[in-house]
Amino acid sequence: MSTAFPSLRRLNISYTLVHVAYWAMFAVFTGYQTSLLLGRGFTSGEAGIFASIRCFAGILAQPLLGGWADRHPEVPIKWLLDGCLVLALAVNGVFYAARPGFWGTAVIFLALGVLELNAYPLLDSMAVQFIAAGVNMSYSLSRGLGSLAYALACVICGQQAVRFGTESLLLTHMVLLVLMIAAVALYPTFPREALPPRVRGEQPHSILYILRSSRPFTLMLVSLFFALAAIMPIVSFMVNIVTDRGGDQGHLGLALFLMGASELPAALLFTPLFHRFGAAGTLRMSICFMAVKPLLFLLAPSLFWILLVQPIQLLGYGLFTPASVYYANANVSPVDQVKGQSIMMIASNGLGAMFGNFLAGYAIDWGGVNAMLGMCLAFGVIGILFMLAAGRSRR
Repeated sequence: MSTAFPSLRRLNISYTLVHVAYWAMFAVFTGYQTSLLLGRGFTSGEAGIFASIRCFAGILAQPLLGGWADRHPEVPIKWLLDGCLVLALAVNGVFYAARPGFWGTAVIFLALGVLELNAYPLLDSMAVQFIAAGVNMSYSLSRGLGSLAYALACVICGQQAVRFGTESLLLTHMVLLVLMIAAVALYPTFPREALPPRVRGEQPHSILYILRSSRPFTLMLVSLFFALAAIMPIVSFMVNIVTDRGGDQGHLGLALFLMGASELPAALLFTPLFHRFGAAGTLRMSICFMAVKPLLFLLAPSLFWILLVQPIQLLGYGLFTPASVYYANANVSPVDQVKGQSIMMIASNGLGAMFGNFLAGYAIDWGGVNAMLGMCLAFGVIGILFMLAAGRSRR
């Protein structure tokens, strides 16, 4: 009996809409969270703590939710994702209406980390299910259009912040959350009869087992930890970089736009690179360019040069996102697919971003923007060293 999959056209359009809504929503909060917190009277160091709490909460929640999803494949992933987003909408409403102090804000960011950052691996897993079943989805194109949405949201929100204040962005964030909830609900449900048959007695494995079973995979995760620690503070503290080089909120929106828009060509570039070098080779290339990014920012003497080097995102984070999805899918057991995506996000966007953001805020308070960029450059170099160790281990 053949499985009736939804049409490829419907699947790609639906998945693209989910990515567009998610990355626009992500841009509004992540791109301007530091500016928002500074406007509420917090220091750069405290803003780094809140960004780290948000990442750490996602780290704690992702393996739990991913493990539950692997144990209950009959429950559509999209319903798990929508449940998280509805709760996130309520938390955002509280954050907008209230003006909590340090500990109240910490609790808000903890909740947003659990509810919103979990969307990332679940969003990837929604596509991985179909890809693993042989459906030729255009994941990289959907991700690229999501990056374009990120870029447009950044530049529009930069102008919105100048005209109506940074607080108004929280309303925009909530509107985009509602749109994403609707887009996820409309996404086709993976056919239950197409779920991969489980070997008798085979159950999802623990994170420790997955890490022990593949030394190259584990070393690559460590490499990504440092690579993301090198670039995520640049995003979180872009407002500090822009103002240090003579810009304002409007320039911040332009800088984030150029950074996000540069990821769109990666959607077209990824496919030939993937066929030529595979997921591992493409991922190694992205790690190298993520290490180069803080160096270019450190050498940029003015706002013009800060804007000029933003397209380095194309070969760094732009390639990392699709490459990491395919790499994790190829290096974990089929019964651990959701957890495998969660582990990848934990090591990179979770632990790496948390570690980098936490230290970056204090680096700015102690030594300014250049001190933070020098720290990020050191992390990038360490990431390359672990990447080389992973390649040697595989040989």
